[in-house]
Amino acid sequence: MTLKETIESDIKKAMLAKDKDRLRALRAIKASILLAETEKGADGELSQEKEISILTKAAKQRRESADIFTQQGRPELAKAEVDELKVIEEYLPKQLTEEEVKVILAKIIEQVGASTPKDMGKVMGVASKELAGKADGKMISTIVKKLLT
Repeated sequence: MTLKETIESDIKKAMLAKDKDRLRALRAIKASILLAETEKGADGELSQEKEISILTKAAKQRRESADIFTQQGRPELAKAEVDELKVIEEYLPKQLTEEEVKVILAKIIEQVGASTPKDMGKVMGVASKELAGKADGKMISTIVKKLLT
């Protein structure tokens, strides 16, 4: 079952359960998928990597919005964003811990032969592809900086 089919099934379940918050988050995910399927150059079917990319982007947007709303003293809006984030994260692959990411990044650094902070671009290129959807980009770059200094 594709992500789109899973989301559509879960939308029906949320409607029957009258779970408005979950329904709103699922509809947002479905809208993102439909936009990606119909954008110029798309063939109508999304690869699993593209689906993960869409979900990762949506999760990042919710995280940033929740932070902004919290800073502005709008807890009710921040809560709505966090609730949507929790639903989105259900469809993302399990996130790696910081220790797991360090081990993978150490292998990548050794693989590309990086030794100084100047080599960060080479490492990030490989790491971004390998850890897509499994770890936050900000965490990856922070760890790479630490390992290269």
